[in-house]
Amino acid sequence: MQQEYKLKHGKPYPSGSKFNAKGVNFSIFSRYAEQVELLLFASPDCDEPFQIIPLKKEINKTFFSWHVYVTKLPAGTWYTWRMDGPGQARDAGFRFEKEKHLLDPWAHAISQKRWNRKAACKPGDNGRTAMRCVVTDDRYDWEGDTPLAIRSEKAIVYELHVGGFTRHPSSKVTHPGTFSGLIEKIPYLQKLGITHVELLPVMAFDEQDVPGKTADMGLKNYWGYSTHSFFSPHPGYCVTPEQGTHVQEFRDLVKALHNAGMGVIMDVVFNHTAEAGANGPVINFRGIGGKTFYHLDQNDKSILRDYTGCGNTVNANHPLVARFIISCLEYWVREMHVDGFRFDLASAMARGENGEVLQDPPVLWGIELSEQLVKTKLIAEAWDAAGLYQVGSFPGYRWAEWNGRYRDIIRQFVRGDKGILSELATRISGSSDLYEHQGRLPINSVNFVTCHDGFTLYDLFSYNEKHNSANGEDNRDGCSNNISYNCGVEGDTKNVDIIALRRKQAKNVFSILLLSQGVPMLLAGDEILHSQHGNNNCYCQDNELSWIDWNMANKNADILRFVQQMIALRKRHPSIMRRRFLTGEVPEGKNIADISWHGTEINKPLWSDPEARILAFTLIGVEDDEADLHIVMNMSDENTSIQLPKILGKKWCVAIDSSLKSPYDIVAPQDQKPFNESIYAVNNKTIVVLENVKC
Repeated sequence: MQQEYKLKHGKPYPSGSKFNAKGVNFSIFSRYAEQVELLLFASPDCDEPFQIIPLKKEINKTFFSWHVYVTKLPAGTWYTWRMDGPGQARDAGFRFEKEKHLLDPWAHAISQKRWNRKAACKPGDNGRTAMRCVVTDDRYDWEGDTPLAIRSEKAIVYELHVGGFTRHPSSKVTHPGTFSGLIEKIPYLQKLGITHVELLPVMAFDEQDVPGKTADMGLKNYWGYSTHSFFSPHPGYCVTPEQGTHVQEFRDLVKALHNAGMGVIMDVVFNHTAEAGANGPVINFRGIGGKTFYHLDQNDKSILRDYTGCGNTVNANHPLVARFIISCLEYWVREMHVDGFRFDLASAMARGENGEVLQDPPVLWGIELSEQLVKTKLIAEAWDAAGLYQVGSFPGYRWAEWNGRYRDIIRQFVRGDKGILSELATRISGSSDLYEHQGRLPINSVNFVTCHDGFTLYDLFSYNEKHNSANGEDNRDGCSNNISYNCGVEGDTKNVDIIALRRKQAKNVFSILLLSQGVPMLLAGDEILHSQHGNNNCYCQDNELSWIDWNMANKNADILRFVQQMIALRKRHPSIMRRRFLTGEVPEGKNIADISWHGTEINKPLWSDPEARILAFTLIGVEDDEADLHIVMNMSDENTSIQLPKILGKKWCVAIDSSLKSPYDIVAPQDQKPFNESIYAVNNKTIVVLENVKC
């Protein structure tokens, strides 16, 4: 029989469970709870607790915190909480259920081994089907590691799913779908040349949070936008989660990526939680203080306001909730050495307690001004599901934004849309119309054409319509406005001309993206033409539809090589990675403007031609030994000839011609040959880039 441990009053700070050699201090916030119990378990899957500890208000409560110290309790002990309060007074915003087992919101590791979401939605005891927390000993040898400080203008971000990156059998890693599996793929990432991985949600999330029909099909929440434990790495990405190794395994990944020169950006979901709507499960926040944590209707507090499309919205600007969010981010930077965060539906965090849009949201400014986060990259998805769209106007200055307007204009241009050259030029120049008037910079724009949400790059040129029937929602889910073009056939084809065009279009997108001012973001798998067969919302597809098939790296080695070389070209040209906006003026020490715009003729851009689909421009090198660039984008259906500018004492060399086959489509400087003509023939749907050398 398990021994019973002796107790002391404990301390209110820090929140969560804090282990030391003499025992464990437990502390949890609940303003309105009237009865609180701590339950201790020997394992994550045993039936009964070995000790139940009732807390007394007189000695175990300080202000809003309940606390107790358990002497000699070892790390590795599992636990849950139970709370009771003003009953089922849902119209007042309460959801106390005294028999429900609750997760500690500050837990550093949790187990979902016996989790049953449906049981947590129903009244009554769910002790045998609840998730559990574990007391962790967080000591770790970082071997001198610290968060990296890669300047944003030099960043090249690579968005990937930790599980899907290595779950396919072709990955051949020891532990597929885990942090450990991703470590084994670091050499691939190094060779690709990216500077940061942006991990889809890795905070512990509820894999069972999917619609009923989707669950009935055996599908689960794959992407992870259903967080419940914001301080815990997701157990599904750990090799030995039942041993509570979450923190160590994630730190091992961060340290390995840092050793390889790459930073870690986490996709975080503070706009809503896994507890869903009014009839959702009681996991933690709802049973501890839902009245505090969520936006509630002011007339009927049993109704949760939903600005996220997920049933609830976190009341992020409540002082206690704001402190929770900021302390969580600081934890991941201080203790886990994370280099940045991308905030899902970040505009929901700009809403006040009544749902109104705040001009200066305390939580967002608190994040921006935190001394512990001062070197941390902050990226906002600057919209929410209730129509608030803040691209170009997101509160704060240091925040970068996913530039949805960049995505859309590049898709339109490459597809062949007409009359958009002026906006195209603005987007590839860093979107000064969105950022410069606020005193912000090109690095505030995170440029992307594809991401996890939507078509993959290859599907963008293979499908006109979404094909999401496999998700169990009758193809109603996912965006219907994809700005895509299937090149003449919907889906797979054996037509060699269509296949060649799709591959060329992929190269065109990579070229434009990596030649644009701002921070480029690539979607994992695009560089090897990963396809989801037209499904543009694979949030529930934890299978080969979403997983990266590593055989494609060999099948499409020419595209992979193109992307590797394209990244190398960007890195050798500071003129593409400017921190300040282009001016069109002549820099000191130069004899021509930093950028000049052209059409088929020099200095004659086709701004006013509604039919034009050709844009060219010349970028002057920033550093003394940097080559100038002349870039031509012909997305018309016709071949054309363009004039080349003359720069005294230099000759042009062809670096990129996306219409050519590998290895001639992109050529390293040492293999380039001078082009002695004043006219260059550019094929249709083609990007051409020339670098110059001294004569």
